[in-house]
Amino acid sequence: MKYTNGQRQDSPGEPGYLRTYEVAEILHVSPKTVTRWAKDGKLPFSRTLGGHRRYPEDLIRTLADDLRVHPG
Repeated sequence: MKYTNGQRQDSPGEPGYLRTYEVAEILHVSPKTVTRWAKDGKLPFSRTLGGHRRYPEDLIRTLADDLRVHPG
């Protein structure tokens, strides 16, 4: 993953990971909700060496698509 002008740019073939605020924007919830869902085991994540959560982009986008198709 590279950063150019403060923007994340994934390399081709490299799995993408999202920050908490990015997941919140995709799912239309607050960052605190994303954190709570992660703690409750509702969202997959991994931790950076600094202890920050990162969420697999493909799984989060699939979840968002599923929620749009099957609300509730």
